[in-house]
Amino acid sequence: MSAVATPGDGAPLIELVNLGKRFGEGANQVVAVKGVDMALQKGEFVTLIGPSGSGKSTLFNMIAGLLAPDEDGSVVFNGRKQKHGELLGKVSFMPQRDLLLPWRTVLDNAIVALEVEGLRKAEARDKARALFPEFGLAGFEDKYPHELSGGMRQRVALIRTFLFERDLILLDEPFGALDALTRSLMQRWLLDIWAHHKRTILFITHDIDEAIFLGDKVAVMSTRPGTIKYSETIDLPRPRKAEVTTSAAFSSIKKRLLAVVEEESLKSFETVKKSPC
Repeated sequence: MSAVATPGDGAPLIELVNLGKRFGEGANQVVAVKGVDMALQKGEFVTLIGPSGSGKSTLFNMIAGLLAPDEDGSVVFNGRKQKHGELLGKVSFMPQRDLLLPWRTVLDNAIVALEVEGLRKAEARDKARALFPEFGLAGFEDKYPHELSGGMRQRVALIRTFLFERDLILLDEPFGALDALTRSLMQRWLLDIWAHHKRTILFITHDIDEAIFLGDKVAVMSTRPGTIKYSETIDLPRPRKAEVTTSAAFSSIKKRLLAVVEEESLKSFETVKKSPC
């Protein structure tokens, strides 16, 4: 695998410029995302938080090439402005649900993207098996999804995402459905995987502690229309241990982010109250 630049080296891997998305027309038009400006450096881990309905998933769909942005905004990837559809296949995208195929074994679920790319099944299986120990899946190759815990299913979904070797990985609340202990263990495990592979990650979460613990930078989206309301670089040392979450520095960062998120959540709540039933 080729070396990947560390965060801050050179031009951004991806840059969002005045990115926005409107749905509908006339009086029924909804502005979901508006004026988003953001840049991710190669190898950077950025977390994205904000109130429900702020357009985080819409933003992900535009970055992944699944949804066309409005014409006055653009996505620049590896220094080149992308036309609609050009990003498809250039980005690894893991949605909230693991979407494992129940009729396929763990190993064969892991290689779906490789097969779609045309790799022979035997070669794809060999490539996946080599990563199974690192992902904590050794010995589970021949199991089926229904035989796995929630945390193990997420590991399978993540190894499938990592095997689709792209520089940018979009993770949409991958740990949201897990219990607190499993979630904490998965966070630390993901940081180990990221430190080894140094892919660029954009990670959606509603958990402020998770956002701080994982991220090089935390971006906060406003209530609809969603834009980047606030961004903070996380100057906590890496590698990060669980005890950092009880430090004074962590608490200070959390206090600032919580104030912004609560302000935007209150706006969202007030909008809902005023809306006709």
